[in-house]
Amino acid sequence: MAFKKLHSDIKEKLSEFNFNAPTPFQTKSIPVIKSGANLYCTAPKDSGKTTTMILTTMQKLKCEEVGAAARAVVLVENNEKALELYESFIKFTRHTTLRVYVCDEKQHIDLLKSEIFEGVDILISTPKTMIKLLLLEGVNTTQLKIFSIDDADFLATKSVNADVLAITQSIHKCQYVIYTEKMNPTLQRLESYFMQFARKITFK
Repeated sequence: MAFKKLHSDIKEKLSEFNFNAPTPFQTKSIPVIKSGANLYCTAPKDSGKTTTMILTTMQKLKCEEVGAAARAVVLVENNEKALELYESFIKFTRHTTLRVYVCDEKQHIDLLKSEIFEGVDILISTPKTMIKLLLLEGVNTTQLKIFSIDDADFLATKSVNADVLAITQSIHKCQYVIYTEKMNPTLQRLESYFMQFARKITFK
């Protein structure tokens, strides 16, 4: 049922990839994410978390480009995961006008800044690179609608957690969705910062 209420472009792509039915996790999480609530999504590997993030991000942005500033940000642990996630997004967004951009840490920060300035809808980055871009005024967060953190276990590192808190302080208002395999005290404490009134969906 969760797939039936998604944008027609998304349903067309799901059909192309033979995604005939949502996983139990997707059935429960997609409607809540669509509602706009802040959400902790806790589920084991291969339960459909990454696909859920891609589909709901596309849904939030109505599968079309708007303006120049990013309207969705996804934070990941490292550069390798950023590049992998970019490829996953592109599979779904290829025939839409959505512009997906990955901040490849192998590129100079000034190049990233100038390419983002050309216009993006979905920005994929590590916290470290995102902080650099914000300090250089290389990314505009005023139009953000949804901010996701993929496989968020890596936030247990103090320096990374501090970076994420600094990043979210620069954002006026948007929806936050955290995906993780296991809930931990670090993630729980984020309720005191940007995850206020967050709902929780847990699959074991």
